[in-house]
Amino acid sequence: MLDRFNRKINYLRISVTDRCNLRCTYCVPTGQFKWLPHSQILTFEEITEVIKVAVELGIEKVRLTGGEPLVRKDITELVRMIAGVEGITDLAMTTNGMLLEKFARLLKEAGLMRINVSLDSTDPSRFAEITRGGDLNKVLRGIDAALEAGLHPVKLNCVVVHSRYEPDALRVAEYAASKRLEVRFIHQMNLSEGYFTTVEGGEGGNCSICSRLRLTADGLIKPCLFSNIGFDIRKMGVREALMTAVARKPASGTVNQANNFYNIGG
Repeated sequence: MLDRFNRKINYLRISVTDRCNLRCTYCVPTGQFKWLPHSQILTFEEITEVIKVAVELGIEKVRLTGGEPLVRKDITELVRMIAGVEGITDLAMTTNGMLLEKFARLLKEAGLMRINVSLDSTDPSRFAEITRGGDLNKVLRGIDAALEAGLHPVKLNCVVVHSRYEPDALRVAEYAASKRLEVRFIHQMNLSEGYFTTVEGGEGGNCSICSRLRLTADGLIKPCLFSNIGFDIRKMGVREALMTAVARKPASGTVNQANNFYNIGG
């Protein structure tokens, strides 16, 4: 699929849940979530149907996000269903890593190819402060489990306030080097104010080459993270929602006052 700016759209990011087991300060500044009713959350069958139609239209890459995707019940079964869709060349997940030690091998066996783990500090007390109670040791064990399971590559997502040379980011970079892991430094964004920059070590935030669509947990196809617009697959039908999102994809991001990071997947 090509949008009106001649960008090839081949990447679908899917928020499988708005639930999360952490309350990270940059994701949920107030520390409070407003959950979607369970009845509004897409079923595995609905998600798989979206992917099948998306692949027919040219989507090749799929990433599962949240919230925290590993808190979604039977998540490995969803991975298995998606992995069975012919035409997907890249099936990945972004996780906070708290449950990864338990799921890494199961995810690999189900067909997950690679994984990104959020890691903003390697200091246990700072990590607990940023995540409002997260256990760093669980995340580090999860990273080791992902490596042992053969999820490749394992990448780290590190949110920074000002630069990759902040003390926490430098320590994350040192840890990554010791494990031969790639790091993506993501400058803290603000959806409602429209603040974002290009990800260091990745392609996110570079609007001129953006290849992404997003599927929210309640069934909206969104053409841009920093946009209020979304197209309901249940009301419009999957194909129409996807094609309309591509046609309406903006040249660059502006603001998003309709979503929060925890319910759109970052």
